Amino acid sequence: MYRLLLPLLGWSCFAEITTAAAQERKPNIVFILADDLGYGDLGCYGQTRIRTPNLDRLAREGLRFTQCYAGSTVCAPSRCALMTGLHTGHCRVRGNGGGGAPHSNVPLTPDDVCVAEILQKQGYKTALIGKWGLGEEGSTGVPTKKGFDVFYGYLNQRHAHNYYPPYLVRGTHREPIPQNVQRADVEGVAEKPVVYAPDLLLKEALDFIQTNRQSPFFLYFATIVPHANNEKTQVDKNGNEVPSDAPYTHEDWPQPEKNKAAMITRLDADVGKLLDHLQQLGLADKTIVLFSSDNGPHREGGNDPAFFRSSGPFSGIKRNLTDGGIRVPLIVRWPGVVAGNRETAHLCAFWDFLPTVAELLGVEPPAGLDGISFLPTLTGQGIQKQHTYLYWEFHENGFQQALRFGDWKAIRFGPDQPIRLYDLKSDLAEKKDVSAEHPQWVQQATEWFRTARTESKEFPIRRPKKK
Repeated sequence: MYRLLLPLLGWSCFAEITTAAAQERKPNIVFILADDLGYGDLGCYGQTRIRTPNLDRLAREGLRFTQCYAGSTVCAPSRCALMTGLHTGHCRVRGNGGGGAPHSNVPLTPDDVCVAEILQKQGYKTALIGKWGLGEEGSTGVPTKKGFDVFYGYLNQRHAHNYYPPYLVRGTHREPIPQNVQRADVEGVAEKPVVYAPDLLLKEALDFIQTNRQSPFFLYFATIVPHANNEKTQVDKNGNEVPSDAPYTHEDWPQPEKNKAAMITRLDADVGKLLDHLQQLGLADKTIVLFSSDNGPHREGGNDPAFFRSSGPFSGIKRNLTDGGIRVPLIVRWPGVVAGNRETAHLCAFWDFLPTVAELLGVEPPAGLDGISFLPTLTGQGIQKQHTYLYWEFHENGFQQALRFGDWKAIRFGPDQPIRLYDLKSDLAEKKDVSAEHPQWVQQATEWFRTARTESKEFPIRRPKKK
């Protein structure tokens, strides 16, 4: 019961229930993050052709958010916002690469507080299984230096393009996968790699839950599905790597679309196995499960995002600051606490996750966060605070900015470009610029674009070169 009361209590009252609370186990937290999954790729968000029965069940048993935003429109900064509670105007990692190194990540530093560090200090066993993107080997940003007891997967997003890698990283060391080292047999024919990395990641996640079932744990399961393998050659554009295109083999679809659908359905099956594992261990009622995606859908590996309407009713895809690039699914299940079969239009973003965890545990979050806890929305108890605005900046192909405030969306496609304004209440697809009709909101957006960010030496404002 104390968990239900926390949103109603001031922190000064928390000490009075510490003894009782200590007798009740803290809830486990499992955050499942898909890679490049669109808002419209799940049945519970309107998809009609790709089968996602387990995630649809998760939505029926939990709370479905319709206005959740990723931290960015590409992976590394989105994950940084999720881990640190800061938006891309303030967080350390504001783009893929940075500092002149397009595929080498800017690492987190000891000053950057991750949600896993907070949980670790509260007695949680912590694991990141999958894709990190916030620190290379030997840097200050490796997961085991940022609060994770266990890490297994990919440190670098380019490495994570490969579904049949010759190695994955365990802790801080490369662990070979001998079956995936391509070599020529006696007849000179190259042997194909056979071990599918998502299968290894799922096994590791299940093993972590099994090993730590007696203590509270945090599992950040950051799968690489359904990201395309961008290292595929131009000759073979089907970069959607999956062992089989079943159950879509006989569909009259382009092969890349069959493979993408098969990847998503395979991810859905993995989520089902994870949920079943929690149930079998008697942990389902003790575990908060969250599911989301790091950004909108891609146009890579031969895919056309329009084929499955992967962006849902929104315009744009990955690398766009329109809602198709940054609005993502968020499903939260917590039996006995979060009422099931509900949806909420609460406006939230990835940087809200850390303060939500802090409020859940009754600890003060780090100072200066951009996030706001959405625990009251989950429990239905207490007063839910609202954002004045959400802010994004994007550094590929020049500097861009976006704001969401109320039903308004403002975008500026360059530091010297005019602000475009959209009314999402009547224009979800952001097709009609109404800036001329609402100069007061343009003026307000101009001010927020100026004040919402701090300068970054790794991600300076870059202006397009004059022709």
